[in-house]
Amino acid sequence: MIKPDAGLAGESLDRAAISSAWETICGARRTVALTHANPDADAVASLLALTDLCVRAGHEVVPAVGDGELPDTLRFLPGAARLVPPEDLSLDGVDLLVMLDCADEMRVGPTFKRHPEWFDGRIPIVNIDHHVTNTRFGSINLIDPDSAATAELLGLMFLELGIDFDADVATCLLAGVQGDTLGLRTPSTRARTLRLAAVLLERQADLDTVVDNLFRVKPFSTVRLWGLVLSRAQQLGPVVWAEITPEMLATSGAAAAEGEGIVNFLAGSKGSRVGALLYQQPDGWRVSLRSVREDVNVAELARRYGGGGHPRAAGCRLAPGDEARDNFLADLAARLNVLPLIGG
Repeated sequence: MIKPDAGLAGESLDRAAISSAWETICGARRTVALTHANPDADAVASLLALTDLCVRAGHEVVPAVGDGELPDTLRFLPGAARLVPPEDLSLDGVDLLVMLDCADEMRVGPTFKRHPEWFDGRIPIVNIDHHVTNTRFGSINLIDPDSAATAELLGLMFLELGIDFDADVATCLLAGVQGDTLGLRTPSTRARTLRLAAVLLERQADLDTVVDNLFRVKPFSTVRLWGLVLSRAQQLGPVVWAEITPEMLATSGAAAAEGEGIVNFLAGSKGSRVGALLYQQPDGWRVSLRSVREDVNVAELARRYGGGGHPRAAGCRLAPGDEARDNFLADLAARLNVLPLIGG
């Protein structure tokens, strides 16, 4: 067994919150663990890693994704079969909610709309997240914006507490970290992120499988979708943007989740300050924003529209219709032309 490295986290981690969160989770009789709608690797991997450890310790934990949609690219994650459809969730006998990678309660999407009473404070919530825009809605808030991913925060928590974990949990944690850092390439990647990745590899995390599923191997439907989307990409001043419509998904045979990497590609265009990808949905537009520029904080931009996220990666939602889309893009371009959006 590898000795846990309690000093890995450095000084930024809230050790009191770590202890309080874990003691509360272990003291619950029955827990529902939730992550956000339109889940990414970090969301699902963090959910499964925590569930695995809790179940092995004899605790009853029911994990679910807020909208019940698990991208095919994430089905490789150990424990994915444990996920429960949100429509099958019940709070009978549940005395704790754990929410992972959610900046606010509404990020669980359909589950929040279907059961707003679950989040009114009658059931304690342990809120574990790394978004700087987190609203601290939990009874216990373990929030660390210095972590590159919620999976990094969980890994540091397990090591801090001296909790042993196996290759399956290590693989989940590595997938979460790799997913949110684009393979340890984003500015959020710190020295401790790399040290944690090394520990996870020592715990036999399956790096090849993680990298294949997240970055190397793509369905042909993804290739077709990217072709359709990028062929219609546009530039509006400092904004390079594209959209994904239901027609594009039908033509390519792809799921919406297969377009997630496009916004990073757009953000890297020379001359752009922000890349924007807009997903057309029945209830409006879901917007992903990215920037590779140090002088732009897309979390601040997204916050103006009720969204949030990180300085380099954020999102928000817009009302339906082309007018809402066009007004947003024009406003975004105008703000980028006049504002030095630095910092948080």
